Amino acid sequence: MSFGKNPHVAKAQAAEQKAELATDHLARERAYREAAHLWERAATREQPGKRKTEYEANAERLRELADAPAEVDASVAPLERARAAMSSFLN
Repeated sequence: MSFGKNPHVAKAQAAEQKAELATDHLARERAYREAAHLWERAATREQPGKRKTEYEANAERLRELADAPAEVDASVAPLERARAAMSSFLN
């Protein structure tokens, strides 16, 4: 790591990518909140200006994504019912 770099930016970007790849809604929400927290930490280390404003906007955007209702995929519900039915036959 070189001097003058904000280490929280890379961590926030990694957490944001982790959230986008999450398959579970709760895991995605938690990862978005963690990324938002890291963007805020990055913003606190910056001087007032363009970067600080950008980092704060990223944090706000990710919190809105975390608060958004879960998208229900219509094709998943029948699969889950079928799995539940099959598991009851196996038990």
